[in-house]
Amino acid sequence: MVWLKFAAMIKFEKFTLDNGLRVIVHEDKSTPMAVLDVMYDVGARDEEPHRTGFAHLFEHLMFGGSINIPSYDEPLQMAGGENNAYTTNDLTNYYLQLPAENLETAFWLESDRMISLAFDENSLEVQRKVVMEEFKEHYINKPYGDVWHKMRELAYKVHPYKWMTIGKELSHVENVQLQDVKNFFFKHYTPVNAILTVAGNVTVDQVKKLAEKWFGDIPSGEKYVRNVPQEPQQTSPGLLEVTASVPLDALYKCWHISSRLDKRYYAADLITEILGGGASSRLFQSLVKEQQLFSNIHCSHFGSVDAGLLFIEGKLIKGITMEQAEKAIGVELDKMKNQLVNITELQKVKNKTESLMAFEDISLMNRANSLATYELLGDADLMNKELGLYQAVTEEEIQNECRTIFVDTNCSTMYYRSA
Repeated sequence: MVWLKFAAMIKFEKFTLDNGLRVIVHEDKSTPMAVLDVMYDVGARDEEPHRTGFAHLFEHLMFGGSINIPSYDEPLQMAGGENNAYTTNDLTNYYLQLPAENLETAFWLESDRMISLAFDENSLEVQRKVVMEEFKEHYINKPYGDVWHKMRELAYKVHPYKWMTIGKELSHVENVQLQDVKNFFFKHYTPVNAILTVAGNVTVDQVKKLAEKWFGDIPSGEKYVRNVPQEPQQTSPGLLEVTASVPLDALYKCWHISSRLDKRYYAADLITEILGGGASSRLFQSLVKEQQLFSNIHCSHFGSVDAGLLFIEGKLIKGITMEQAEKAIGVELDKMKNQLVNITELQKVKNKTESLMAFEDISLMNRANSLATYELLGDADLMNKELGLYQAVTEEEIQNECRTIFVDTNCSTMYYRSA
């Protein structure tokens, strides 16, 4: 996943209710709208190996209605609002936007499903079928759809990042019981495990009153103490060969990198831009445009809270062997390890990052979401400091990080051949 960043100083205030709910308020009087974002500190990494896909299933179940509000969407639409949600391996987020004058409707809706989500077999069966169809459509029947299921299993041995948010296998969601759902909800969907962010044409006093009115009486729940097994250092290269009915051979390579909370993350993020961030990147210019080995290629990373993966993936031109393609990638990585990146090239990707921050800053929804995300990481104000952390990365740090990341024993590779 891409974590959102900001170039401009974003002002906000924070307070915590007696039940442990953290509340962030970002006032913006230039808009008639308001955003309410509820982020829960639970993701796919908090699931059990034999019960996966629960966090994502809840993303769907939370829209199935609460005890007092059987239809979530209808009153929100009547108030002129829209909503959505997403799940990652690290968190689950629900967000809505509506005219600021109808803000209390948002508080009413979100507080009711936090305290009294409707649990019934019918709702579970409906959402189970939706998730199962999503699994089949995107990960079983789609060409290359199983790539990251296989790559995660190859790269991770003990950490729960080894499965995707959709779940490790279809049977886990297929066999989920109502009691399993209830247990997961009461363990994770509590005020003490949540962050409420309100942004837009609001005031801090207004949000304090509404937060106390609608969320203050909800029992805090027990603080979830995460005990995730950390992935040991990889000591030997991994290789998996797959043959499937796909149009082109594809090559996938990934390396372990530091966590999102490590200072080295910023160098790793810039490395992905230098190598594979668009048509001007090194891999595209050399391997697609000049040597014509790949039809497309890119480099990215997961940006996960715990130690994540940096990966390169590309579709091969017909007639090109895996060995040719892999060797060519190796040549480009050796350049990164053996030669300092040009200061102009490095500044270019820093400027691109700054532009992205400024662009993200435009959206009120993004600002609210990022405030919650950075608070989940430990400090909402990190969003105001990150540009400086990117700008501080030196050519030497880029080279050192490349030498640390791009070693054979840290690499997992998959040859995905067309049948």
